[in-house]
Amino acid sequence: MSVDLATVIRVAKLARIAVGEDEALRMVGELNGILGFVEQLDEVDVHGVEPLTSVVPTAMRRRTDEITDGGKAGDVVANAPASEENFFLVPKVVE
Repeated sequence: MSVDLATVIRVAKLARIAVGEDEALRMVGELNGILGFVEQLDEVDVHGVEPLTSVVPTAMRRRTDEITDGGKAGDVVANAPASEENFFLVPKVVE
């Protein structure tokens, strides 16, 4: 697959990117180079290769699943203009 000047200008317009004529010509070569590299990757035989998230084997560190109140209720309401028993107090807005 290759990209021509009209395609670059059309994509730039759809992306709402201001691209001049000289820039568009330069981008044609760059995009064709990128697509050429992707076509090379298609030639690699990957049958039987498991997908990886990392090249180094890692395991997730897990914490114990415990239910707590967080112990931060006082910190949460510390900067509130008005609070009572760790609840925010707000003025009545509907009469």
